[in-house]
Amino acid sequence: MIWLRSAVFMAWFVIATTILSLVFLPVLILPRGATVWLARLWSRVTFWGLKVFAGIDWEIRGHRPKGAVLVASKHMSMWDTLALYLVLDSPATVLKRALLTIPFYGWFLWKATAIAIDRGAGASALRKMSHAAQAVLGEGRPVLIFPEGTRKKPGAAPDYKPGVAGLYAMLGVECVPVALNSGAHWTGFLKRPGTIVLEFLEPIAPGMKRPVFMALLEERIETATSRLLAS
Repeated sequence: MIWLRSAVFMAWFVIATTILSLVFLPVLILPRGATVWLARLWSRVTFWGLKVFAGIDWEIRGHRPKGAVLVASKHMSMWDTLALYLVLDSPATVLKRALLTIPFYGWFLWKATAIAIDRGAGASALRKMSHAAQAVLGEGRPVLIFPEGTRKKPGAAPDYKPGVAGLYAMLGVECVPVALNSGAHWTGFLKRPGTIVLEFLEPIAPGMKRPVFMALLEERIETATSRLLAS
């Protein structure tokens, strides 16, 4: 039954994504707000299909961050990017530059003011990322980063990259950690029924030294994520 429901959802997702991408292609020449509206619509359509066809619902815990803040989230599946873009107020997401080359998807990412980075560029990449992030914060919008840099399976050893600490130090704003359990329900093709929880944790004040910040960020996210996966 899980395979069948997953297949039905995948068909819905592909069809809905294709239609939205083609019908709303003209929004790329409109102001950024039009693309943000479309991205949020795509998230809602996807989550409707998840609930109806795959039996997956979701809930939010904690206080949603507002305004100019750095949000650092655990990353287990594609669901995370959709949910956080829907929940947060027009965030700019730090992501790999290669994603912008994907037809349609990459174009909409670029228009929505994603912060693309070249991981092989070293310190220069961090400076460019910081400048772009500061511009976003100046608009009163949050910056979203996945500190491990890639998706992790539930229970996998954490691997937090130094980029999040560099960004935290340069921006001088509080960092809101995010825990979730999406990997228990969205596992590649398979979609397992249940409720995905997205939890905003206690913010980390600005100004901490790098080792202290990294240790605290990892401890908060990993502890809360383990709790959500076990519940």
